[in-house]
Formats: sequence, C-alpha cells, structure tokens
Amino acid sequence: MGLVIKPKQECCWDLVSLGEVMLRFDPGERRISTTRKFEVGEGGGEYNVARGLKRCFGLDTAIVTAFTNDPVGQLLQDLIYQGGVDQSLVRWVEHDGIGRAARNGLNFTERGFGVRAAVGSYDRGHTAVSQLAAGVIDWDEIFGKYGARWLHTGGIFCALSPTTPDVTLEAMQAAKRHGTIVSYDLNYRASLWKSMGGKKQAQQVNRRIAPYVNVMLGNEEDFSAALGYDVPGMDEHHSKFEVDGFKQMIAKVVKDYPFQVVATTLRKAKTATQNDWGAICYCDGKFYQAKNRENLEIFDRVGGGDSFASGLIYGFLAGQDPQWAVECGAAHGALAMTTPGDTGMVTLKEVMQVMEGVGARIAR
Repeated sequence: MGLVIKPKQECCWDLVSLGEVMLRFDPGERRISTTRKFEVGEGGGEYNVARGLKRCFGLDTAIVTAFTNDPVGQLLQDLIYQGGVDQSLVRWVEHDGIGRAARNGLNFTERGFGVRAAVGSYDRGHTAVSQLAAGVIDWDEIFGKYGARWLHTGGIFCALSPTTPDVTLEAMQAAKRHGTIVSYDLNYRASLWKSMGGKKQAQQVNRRIAPYVNVMLGNEEDFSAALGYDVPGMDEHHSKFEVDGFKQMIAKVVKDYPFQVVATTLRKAKTATQNDWGAICYCDGKFYQAKNRENLEIFDRVGGGDSFASGLIYGFLAGQDPQWAVECGAAHGALAMTTPGDTGMVTLKEVMQVMEGVGARIAR
C-alpha cells in the first residue's frame, strides 16, 4: 500500500516543517578564522526542505519555529520572505537586550575546496526555538482546522534541548490523527548531541519517534549513530556502502518500524569539490535507485541532502511513482550543491533537464 496523501483542496499547506532557522555566515573563498567579511543567508535542515518545495517546486509550505524579536530575528524574517515560506506559524519571543534568556541561532560554514573539507561552527545555544515545549503549539489547529498534507522534521531539531523531542512527538501524533504524512530526517550531528548524551541519547530519542514516521530519511552514518543499526560494508570513507549495504540494513529496519518509505543519498566524497552522487529509495517492499553521477563538481555541499528530501517529497506529493521521486530528489540535490548557501537557487525546469540528462551547455 503506497502513501495515502490528503488532496490539496482539503489543506492550507502542502507541507509544514518544524525546526530551527539560523543565520548562516559564509566567508566565501576564505576561512571562518581568517576572513574579514561574511555573506549571510538563512538555513536549517528542516526549513531547507520547506523552502525548496516552495521556491523550486511551487508548493505551499510553512515553518514552525521561534525567533527572538531583535534585529537578527528580523533579518531572518526578511530572508524567509524572499524564500516564500509562510511565517504565520512562527512564534516571537521578546529579547532581553543581550540574549541571556533567548537568542537566535548562528551558523558559520566554510565550503572547503579540494583536499580541505567543509567546516561548520554552530553558535546556537539557548535559542528561542530550543525552548519550545509540549503544549505550547496547537497542533490540532494546524493539522485539523487548517490542514497540511505533509509534516517534515528531523533529528537536528530533536537535538536542540531536552524539550524538543516532546514537541516533535506531539506534532507527529497530531499529524497522524488528521491523516497527515510524516517525514523525518535523522540528520545526526555529533556536535549537537555531544552535551546531550551522545549517540546513546540520540538513539533513545529517535527510537521513541520512529514509530510515528511514514518516510524516514538519512545517510549511512545517520542510521548507525541515530538508530543503532550496523550498516554492512561501511568503512571510514563510506566507499563500500552502496546499494547492497543499504538493502541489507533496510531489511532489518522495516521489521522494527512501520516505515512506508526509506531513502538515502549515496555519496562518496573524493574531495570537497568532487563527489560521486546518487540516491536510493525503498517503498512498499521494492527498491528504486536514481542515476549515479560520478565526479559531480561541488560548489557548496551544505543543503544537498535537504534538497534531495524536498525533491523526493515533491515527487510523492505530485502523485509520481517512487522511481520518479528518487530521480527528482537526486537531481535537485545535485543542482543545489552548484550554488552557495543552504538552499537551492534552481528552477523546476532545470531539475527536469538534469533528470532527462540535458547537458550543461550554455542556454542563450
């Protein structure tokens, strides 16, 4: 039985995301520790999916998050306006003058080049969204009164504080009551879980959440670190984790959890700027693999997985089959890594051209 998705005419939004939106500081060709200027943009694992679905695929999306009401929060608001994601569900918290009680998250990311890997440095402790707790948001109003076809969230949001997993569970349970599909990206980040109990706590949290998930997303490290599964063939370079390893792991996963779809990107990072890139999707007992792109040139790898997720989700929301959906996700993710920032700057037409194998010849 495939995903049963509510019709658009019954819902205000195609997708609602739950997660933190940070201000990203990008030093361009320089390094965080030596630059004298930064380019800024908005980004966050869960938000990136909603933005991709709006800007590239033209769907109606919203973000559930929280900001402190200061100039940084207002800058994030202004950036999100450009992305077109509905902000009516954003909660605003008064700023105390120095951010002692609550603040907005910052993310410093350098792209890497060649043998120098990309580097990320978070500055996101005590943020407004990390202080969300169960009972604060009226999820039945969101999914019942207004309606959403799909809820997306992930392990990054759950790692922000002791209360955010409870918010996630509350949202998922409400989504289930109202027939909304739930997707979850494991997105394990060791730096976020370091002071929150590490892998052991991450696995406890994610195992509580997994039974409510329809569509589970993650790479090989995510399934190992965040759910505790041994991944056959995975070495330190992830070079042997390919189709066979994924299939063996999923055979175990779907015995434990009622996932209808499980999907992952297949990435072999040869250098920071040259990767082999592909994707595979399990759906209702069958596997579907996207075209593998060898030696894909990378401009900015951040957000590639989120853009894969938005393309995959678009395929299902558009009523396409799993093969089309995973091809769309892989193409969108590949294109997103050709532009700077967390979020893609590409069009649906460009995604279709990559899916169809159109070359990179200049368009005039």
